[in-house]
Amino acid sequence: MTVSILILTKNEERDLPGCLESVSWSNDIVVYDSLSSDNTQLIAKKYGARIVEREFDNWSSHQNWGLKNIQFKNKWVFYIDADERMSSELIESVQALVNKPDDNVAFRIQRRDFWGGRWLKHVQASKYYIRLFMPEYINYQRLVNPITNVDGNCGVADGYLNHFPFSKGIGFWFERHNSYSSFEAAQIVENRKNNKNFSVLRAFIEVDFNKRRFHQKELFYRLPGRALIKFILFYFVRFGFLDGRPGFNYAVIQSIYEQMIVLKVKELSVENENSDLRD
Repeated sequence: MTVSILILTKNEERDLPGCLESVSWSNDIVVYDSLSSDNTQLIAKKYGARIVEREFDNWSSHQNWGLKNIQFKNKWVFYIDADERMSSELIESVQALVNKPDDNVAFRIQRRDFWGGRWLKHVQASKYYIRLFMPEYINYQRLVNPITNVDGNCGVADGYLNHFPFSKGIGFWFERHNSYSSFEAAQIVENRKNNKNFSVLRAFIEVDFNKRRFHQKELFYRLPGRALIKFILFYFVRFGFLDGRPGFNYAVIQSIYEQMIVLKVKELSVENENSDLRD
């Protein structure tokens, strides 16, 4: 049994070739493109990948549409971004797991974030991501950094998924995270407006990883001085200082990103209040 590959792209001509080479072992590679204006689709065709186009709206909506509407050739799908690469150990693990999944319908993959040639071993935000799954058991929630809901058991794969978030330069990272922060702010305001259930207790004792992550995020969003807290958490609590200068730089830009969210939440809240007054 083999695995289909799903790659989400928009203007990824720089990173896509390396990603495609790392998944060239698959007999079904799908490039799910958000109307790229560069050579992304030409590169995908050169490597023999199928192309599916859809205009991007938000992360969970885009990913859910892809899983429901793309006709994959294989039962199992591995989702990967253009700036990620599958290690040889991970490829071997994935191929073995889909042939003997036991009662699992999905698997978590350990990702390694790199700054240049330095693995951000301690300071990276999250280590495990659900990337190998049977599509019918998966759905996503949240506008950005979506929570992956699995309707069934989830195992853990061996090997690493290598991630290079700064491959296009620090300017691109800030450009992308400016967009992310807008989605995050909109999600926070929406959650508060709809009074989504939140529990401090479940942020610590919830067994399901993704549900626990939701409550932890909501708890974090209610803390004052979040930008400073995030720097302290990444750099000191997680021993980010052991990652050298890249670890310090990463902790700094993550705290800046958090402050962007804080400011945009305040801005949106004021706009909503003014809109309610006009109504």
